[in-house]
Amino acid sequence: MQELNFPTYPFRFKSNENKVSIFDEIRKKFIILQPEEWVRQHCVQYLIQHKKYPKSLINVEKELKVNGLTKRYDIVVYNSDGTIHLIVECKSHNVNIDQSTFDQIARYNLTLNASYLMITNGINHYYCVMDFDNERYSFLRDIPNYK
Repeated sequence: MQELNFPTYPFRFKSNENKVSIFDEIRKKFIILQPEEWVRQHCVQYLIQHKKYPKSLINVEKELKVNGLTKRYDIVVYNSDGTIHLIVECKSHNVNIDQSTFDQIARYNLTLNASYLMITNGINHYYCVMDFDNERYSFLRDIPNYK
């Protein structure tokens, strides 16, 4: 797999019928290893190990309704009161992050109302904080550590 702009983590892998899977600590199962999944698993570990978010507050790959359409978010981190702290949109390392990626996460956030947004392709990471009063987001150097 492609080397990413994240620290190195000790992942668990298994191989079955010429397909490699990676263990997802949040979903507690092996997931077929695709380039986007490689980025997602690195991001989950980054949130747990470096930003100190508890696993119990992290959710991966769940459906949500956006304007009546069923969509799937990559990673959501909850606050202890059940509100959403962070949404993460993961792309494969070979996908350029552009305005359409920011538009996608902004549409998701119309439903989820997260305070922070993160977009990553494993190489480039973008972090934003929401300004709901002015209906916009501002870029940050990083997302905050868990409090």
